[in-house]
Amino acid sequence: MKRRRLQKRICLTGMFLGLLLFAGALWGNAQEAIKISHGPYLQAMTESGVVIVWTTNKPATAWVELAPDDGSHFYKEERPKYFSASNGLKNVGTVHQVQLRGLKPGTRYRYRVYSQEVLKHEWVHVQYGNVAATAVYQKKPLTFQTNGVPGPFEFAVVNDIHERNPVLKQLLGQVDFSTVGFVVFNGDMVSSSMSEEQVFKGFMDTATLLFASEVPMYYARGNHETRGPFAAEFPKYFPGPNGQLYYSFTKGDACFIVLDGGEDKPDSDIEYSGITDMDAYRNEQTEWLRNIVKTEAFRNAKYKIAICHIPPADGWHGSLEIKNKWVPILNEAGIQVMLSAHEHRHRIEQASASMKFPVIVNSNNNIIKAKITSGEASFSVYDLAGKLVDKVTVK
Repeated sequence: MKRRRLQKRICLTGMFLGLLLFAGALWGNAQEAIKISHGPYLQAMTESGVVIVWTTNKPATAWVELAPDDGSHFYKEERPKYFSASNGLKNVGTVHQVQLRGLKPGTRYRYRVYSQEVLKHEWVHVQYGNVAATAVYQKKPLTFQTNGVPGPFEFAVVNDIHERNPVLKQLLGQVDFSTVGFVVFNGDMVSSSMSEEQVFKGFMDTATLLFASEVPMYYARGNHETRGPFAAEFPKYFPGPNGQLYYSFTKGDACFIVLDGGEDKPDSDIEYSGITDMDAYRNEQTEWLRNIVKTEAFRNAKYKIAICHIPPADGWHGSLEIKNKWVPILNEAGIQVMLSAHEHRHRIEQASASMKFPVIVNSNNNIIKAKITSGEASFSVYDLAGKLVDKVTVK
């Protein structure tokens, strides 16, 4: 009898201690101050706008304050606020997208991001908590420059990093970000899409640290970004200028078309468990592509460059779909070069009668450094040691 009572007391004591620990964890989380956990970084840059993305550790509203880069103090006057909002309501969450519209082409701006914690929302009453923001007085405010500047520019391309941060740092360490206009992530930056933390720890925290808060990044989704339970969340973190994952943008004398090649095997493949509908998705892009190459911005561009993670080729289903559906349109439109990835090796597919432009297939251990001038567009491929591997020039 005494033993049973002792065991019961031990059990109750253990349960009590467990409840105390659980309550303490909840209290500690509740007491943790709101903070910017990742970012901010620039997406969807155009001549007249940009999307700024960041995350917080607690649900919050979000906004950006914008100021011209005119030498005045950021606090000289009240700066205009741009809110994260949908359909007239401010968004509340931990992933924040703020779209800035109506900006001047080729203009440099300073910006500061804010998030205010939402503690409670009952009926029409909202209880707010503290505010987290980037600094503008302890250090220089973050800046960006819209597209639209005429004249030469440079950009860089990396791909198939598969969460190898040391490789990403080594490749981007070859880039002078004071002269580079933007960076392209040409797919497969992760091996699968499992969680937000994987995205940031895998490559995006490194990108933000090196450049992405002030130099825009364009992301061409790869086939590995489509795999896993987090795949559908991709647009929250990497939106295109038109709200899609396929889009076009212009800079200087060049117009870029970014295509989403989707998966490399048929939709019925056992690896996808019936969750993909890529053939229809590529058909959707085909109709968009037919129209975008007719636009004035594309037709008037001196250089026409396509970007797609999976290269067009005979063989696997995805490559064949791209070759059959998109290459005829790109041929007719006068595309001069395509930048691809996917194969984890370097090769250049030269122009031919069936494909009238070269395709640079970039290795997972190389970086493309491109320079666009009025006379030529050059694409130089460098390895991890900074040695020139190959070069393609378009006159």
